[in-house]
Amino acid sequence: MATERTFSILKPDATARNLTGAVNAVIEEAGLRIVAQRRIRMSDAQAKKFYEVHAERPFYGELVEFMTSGPVVVQVLEGENAVAKYREVMGATNPAQAAEGTIRQKFAKSVGENTVHGSDSLENAGIEIKQFFDDKDIVG
Repeated sequence: MATERTFSILKPDATARNLTGAVNAVIEEAGLRIVAQRRIRMSDAQAKKFYEVHAERPFYGELVEFMTSGPVVVQVLEGENAVAKYREVMGATNPAQAAEGTIRQKFAKSVGENTVHGSDSLENAGIEIKQFFDDKDIVG
């Protein structure tokens, strides 16, 4: 098994409810290490660039508006098969379908306010990490 890094965002619905510590506990209990973490207010330009893959979808504007509505916590996670592991720990996008004990099952309010984002591939993890962190920011 390979040690990997993946990218995570604790979304505005999570930070508004002070869930950073609780979500981090689930991440760490799953065996992933948080090697970089920063609380930011995502700009409109950052959100549009980050979600540009969805630009043609009807929910794009609403997604950008939501992600800029309050602070988020951006993170770099590290561990064995971190991308797949974190996707498992996050749970299904729809919290009603998320497995017991997953972040979204425990904390998400809805499909739109689903607490966290995680990279969907190792390649995208690298791209997403570089949007918010420099190599010097990551201690691991």
